[in-house]
Amino acid sequence: MELRGQSAVVCGAGGFIGGHLVKSLQSNGVKVVRAVDVKPLDGWYQQTEGVENISLDLKDRENCEQAVKGVDLVYQLAADMGGMGFIENNKALCMLSVLTNTHMLQAAQKQGVKRFFYSSSACVYNGDKQTSEDVIPLKESDAYPAMPEDGYGWEKLFSERMCRHFEEDFGLVCRVARFHNVYGPNGTWNGGREKAPAAICRKVIEAKRSGKHEISIWGDGKQTRSFMYIDDCLKGTQMIMESDIDEPINLGSSELVTINQLVDMVEDIAGIKLKRSYDLSAPKGVNGRNSDNTMIMDKLGWMPSIPLRVGMEKTYRWIEEQVASGAIDK
Repeated sequence: MELRGQSAVVCGAGGFIGGHLVKSLQSNGVKVVRAVDVKPLDGWYQQTEGVENISLDLKDRENCEQAVKGVDLVYQLAADMGGMGFIENNKALCMLSVLTNTHMLQAAQKQGVKRFFYSSSACVYNGDKQTSEDVIPLKESDAYPAMPEDGYGWEKLFSERMCRHFEEDFGLVCRVARFHNVYGPNGTWNGGREKAPAAICRKVIEAKRSGKHEISIWGDGKQTRSFMYIDDCLKGTQMIMESDIDEPINLGSSELVTINQLVDMVEDIAGIKLKRSYDLSAPKGVNGRNSDNTMIMDKLGWMPSIPLRVGMEKTYRWIEEQVASGAIDK
């Protein structure tokens, strides 16, 4: 399906990925009619001119109908979520996002929406396949038999199934991408919901500014992850939405690093070396997770390609500006 010229709503537009997505869609000829987020407008990371920016709680079905009215495309990114520190300690809040996804699907089906995009997560994958730092990259079928991240992962997996059945039963065309650790500027960088790349950048910046050259790392630092820069996420999201792929598909980098290596990288960017301490009682998630990009290469001839070092440099510089200006994270 050609997206150019279609009208769209982006839900979760006050957040990190959603705010970038509004601008990216517009630059690619999609008419973003409406941008929606539960946060008050002054708490959004980005707002875009020429778009109806509105604050709505999408757990309410009537608000969902207002959000999708008169549009061809729905990008459903709205969710109560954050980094590992948040999702491990707020399982009920994460599960309640099922209300948003249920009501958004119902509203989209009722309003005759042409195509519905759902942002799922690598947290849907079976935990037994992520017990070693030397993880085998996760392919899409590894979500079953199901044993996802407790709370957040279960809600994401359930909502994937709802998308599947709304397509089968009601003909609502759904596209589902499993995001793997998206990072970049204009996102959460402190306050408890930030993810590892932003948290490490902030900690290194604070250590450098304070002169106390120490950093606390969650876990033993040996856990492995891949991280996808926001520009790759936006490109992949739009390609998947246009495609005929009606099953969940990985959208993530395959560049695997340990958390210790990520700290090394940020220290190099900052031009500093820090003494490390390891908080073994802190949430650290699974021991290893990486994206198998075979399917996206086979079906779309593309996969994320921005090197981690390049993306981390941009992210570090942006967070450095925020800290220097005394900004408070939204």
